[in-house]
Amino acid sequence: MPTARQTLTLDDARRLIAAGEAKALEIGVPYNLAVVDDGGNLIAHVRMDGAWLGSIDIAIHKAFTARAFDMSTEDLAKMSQSGKPLFGIHATNHERIVIFGGGAPVKAGDVVIGAVGASGGTVDQDIEVVEAALGGLDG
Repeated sequence: MPTARQTLTLDDARRLIAAGEAKALEIGVPYNLAVVDDGGNLIAHVRMDGAWLGSIDIAIHKAFTARAFDMSTEDLAKMSQSGKPLFGIHATNHERIVIFGGGAPVKAGDVVIGAVGASGGTVDQDIEVVEAALGGLDG
């Protein structure tokens, strides 16, 4: 008998995005935020007023990347540098793979149930916004 599938819901996505938006407002940078389900499919995306158009796809691709490899895009970046085992991975998957910080898997226990991506500021700010977004599911 098949087991029940664990995945993020639209309500979860809204909570992740709201928490990310709150951090973006706090740091004064408009953001694109994206949430994907356990299959890497887009559940929700928001482009805050004034956020860069070029960051739409980046946020969506960061979320996809974090789910596709079940790790943060920051961690993947470290493993994909020249001379490292995943060098060149960014050119795979129809060039949807992002190898800089701002994407993170969302877990229920040890199971990855989706991912979130953020783009709009520096890489350090993107990481900060994603970490805040993850906090949106606490409680």
